[in-house]
Amino acid sequence: MTTVELPTDRTDVPPQVDNLDALESEAIHIFREVAGEFDRPVILFSGGKDSTVLVHLALKAFWPAPVPFPLLHVDTGHNFPEVLAFRDELVERHDLRLVVASVQDYIDDGRLQERADGTRNPLQTTPLLDGISENRFDAVFGGGRRDEERARAKERIFSLRNAFGQWDPRRQRPELWNLYNGKHRPGEHVRVFPLSNWTELDIWRYIQREKIELPEIYYAHRREVFLRDGMWLTSGPWGGPRDGEVAATRTVRYRTVGDGSCTGAVESEAYTVDDVIAEVAASRLTERGATRADDRISEAAMEDRKREGYF
Repeated sequence: MTTVELPTDRTDVPPQVDNLDALESEAIHIFREVAGEFDRPVILFSGGKDSTVLVHLALKAFWPAPVPFPLLHVDTGHNFPEVLAFRDELVERHDLRLVVASVQDYIDDGRLQERADGTRNPLQTTPLLDGISENRFDAVFGGGRRDEERARAKERIFSLRNAFGQWDPRRQRPELWNLYNGKHRPGEHVRVFPLSNWTELDIWRYIQREKIELPEIYYAHRREVFLRDGMWLTSGPWGGPRDGEVAATRTVRYRTVGDGSCTGAVESEAYTVDDVIAEVAASRLTERGATRADDRISEAAMEDRKREGYF
């Protein structure tokens, strides 16, 4: 029998692609696809880790040219001061254009009313849809990921919204071979999710690799908090402890940022990116499941809001 020796130094075998490189390449491709297919895209920006990664990817996608579309922030009036300061600094540093849709303005002129529970997260939908309509945005980038929540797991990367901004799961289009269909009727728009295939751990590993700055509240710090429904909330313009709830200073951090009235902190000693990665890798709860009271209203809370036009 003849023995055939296989070469040990194969030069025709392509190198393995790093997972983060593949995710980054996909996201940059999506940004460029939208820039070429739509007239007036916009990035929905909250100042959180996912939307900050989106901005970083957009900067890389079009470098050395500037990012060719603005940021849209729906300001509930209950944002953490650290997040607003970070937003303004990032916009100035990269010479970006910021459009702000204010929930407080809608409350002041009577178009919206405060909810009995004090949270303003559900009130974001009307200012968001008006901001999209008034500025004639036809593609809206968001930082939603499929691992966050069941309703988001149903959504395609290009998600068609009707003339009222509503989402219908039955109108989702197939996206075979990374081919995206951005066709829409006048008045409709498309929500675009370049981070759909990322996980929370991917986000943090990418933040580590790219040395992306974030609001300081994503890392462990001392803060006065009180326990409500199993979550550590903090006092602010939205209110404070109710009867029987006791405020105490603890070492906490935020896994997600949003309306301060319904975004909880987690007890944590994660002071650095490496610490956060180790913590997230050991967690069995998504950041929304662990820290967002608005997602606990019902089993279908997120899906109901998405059908109304929420992100």
